[in-house]
Amino acid sequence: MDERYDRLAREREEIAARVASFKATQEKFKREREEYFTTTLENARLGDGSRRALERTPSWP
Repeated sequence: MDERYDRLAREREEIAARVASFKATQEKFKREREEYFTTTLENARLGDGSRRALERTPSWP
């Protein structure tokens, strides 16, 4: 019976770690989207065209 509870506890910990990792990845994507939006809007307001937006676009791994 203890083995079963230990296994379930390990599985819950693994699931919690995976959820935390997924959430962190989603937050990173959200920040990058917001940065891209801000940069693009700033470039549109300045009238510099898309060149600067491409220079400051976050690179994907």
